[in-house]
Amino acid sequence: MNRALPCIASALALMLTAPAAFADAAPRTLSVNGSGEVRAAPDQAQLSTGVLTQAPTAAAALAANSRAMTAVFDTLKRAGIAEKNIQTSNFSVSPQYASAKPGGPTHISGYQVSNTVTVMIDKLDRVGPALDALVAAGSNQIDGPSFSIADPKPLLAKAREEAVKDATARAQTLAAASGVALGAILSISEGGGYSPPQPMYRMAMTAAAPPPPVAGGEESVSASVSITWEIH
Repeated sequence: MNRALPCIASALALMLTAPAAFADAAPRTLSVNGSGEVRAAPDQAQLSTGVLTQAPTAAAALAANSRAMTAVFDTLKRAGIAEKNIQTSNFSVSPQYASAKPGGPTHISGYQVSNTVTVMIDKLDRVGPALDALVAAGSNQIDGPSFSIADPKPLLAKAREEAVKDATARAQTLAAASGVALGAILSISEGGGYSPPQPMYRMAMTAAAPPPPVAGGEESVSASVSITWEIH
């Protein structure tokens, strides 16, 4: 009799029963999502400002635009805006067309030059006076401001803590209602975060006026987590 046959049979039996044994050993789990939010006043503002000029020739339109933009840059400097916070975002020269009569052939009637810069203002009390000074300096295109938080990391850390607390409270409630107990955390993942606002409103002003009132309101910093517990 071959003595190896019983060993082979035992090995085959172990292989057939192993998946069932592993399935029985798989832990039961509970997965819960949690969210946290922290609100704070913004401490910086971003706006876009520039000059649009028109003239019969491209050279004349460009010369007028350059003079006006020089005044805009000087105004920003006097307002205490650092050079690193000023960046050209758009420059264009385009022909303008007109026709002698409705439906007739068109011809170039002049040129339009647009020059725009994006400005970051790191002190909110400068926003209103800066807008007023820019209009007085000749800026006739202003978009903004939009508000944001310069360093959201501390707020995001607190929002994460709140998200974990929220997920834990939810899990404890669900576990108690289901008659089970929470065990060790098996996994945790994060989502969400801080996204500075993008929309801006347009201000088209052609005459000097008192500094416009500016309200920064509050910005929201949020975080979300997904946590899986072993239950027993």
